[in-house]
Amino acid sequence: MSLIPYNRVKLARDSERPTGLDYIRNIFKGFMEFHGDRRFADDHAVIGGIARLNGNPVTVIAIEKGHTAKERTYRNFGAAHPEGYRKALRLMKQAEKFGRPIICFVDTSGAYCGIGAEERGQGQAIAENLMEMSTLCVPVISILIGEGGSGGALGLAVADRVWMLQNAVYSVISPEGCASILWKDASKAETAAARLKLTAEDAKSLGVIERILSEDDIGKKEFYERIRTLLAEELGELSNDLDLVGKRYERFRQIGADVVNK
Repeated sequence: MSLIPYNRVKLARDSERPTGLDYIRNIFKGFMEFHGDRRFADDHAVIGGIARLNGNPVTVIAIEKGHTAKERTYRNFGAAHPEGYRKALRLMKQAEKFGRPIICFVDTSGAYCGIGAEERGQGQAIAENLMEMSTLCVPVISILIGEGGSGGALGLAVADRVWMLQNAVYSVISPEGCASILWKDASKAETAAARLKLTAEDAKSLGVIERILSEDDIGKKEFYERIRTLLAEELGELSNDLDLVGKRYERFRQIGADVVNK
């Protein structure tokens, strides 16, 4: 049975839903985490490092929310600071230097909007990621595993392939934020969600993503094995492409073109 968009939002936010760290532990081998942005601090909301996918080295980056209240507080509820995006970019440039593919797992309601984050250049950090990711010469795959909120999500999603889980969401703003702006009433979030086109099916129809991943066996061994196989197959194809940057540019230029031209 198809769920209304706001119910998808609730599922995407469920604390029992697998987080980025769950995917890293169950899909990759030998994960070695790297810390810090070499400028200010280590952001616990962003996890990154090197690992092996079916024996091949890759760089893995994830926005981590945590499950328990203690974990979520430690991870700042998946709301990354600018140093988190700078750490991610540092690891992506390192991956490019050594020819490693990059895999990102995205799950955030948005980048942290506190005063300190803004003072340290939150907008600039995200903008630098968008610019630099668009020119990376190694394959990049991003998977939206829960919430994909605004620039906070896009800062790790300028990729050759963008996938979404069946009940993940991807939106320029949260339904509550949208309702507060349009109608001055956050309780109208359900109405806003229906109009934001934030479901995986909406994103695929607009060309924002390439693949919707079924959640029938989410969290089970078979679920992670299926994603591991899909990633390995996709990276095998992308690694043979000699025009990654050009095709990545065209990919984003074409998003929503069919809708605009109607």
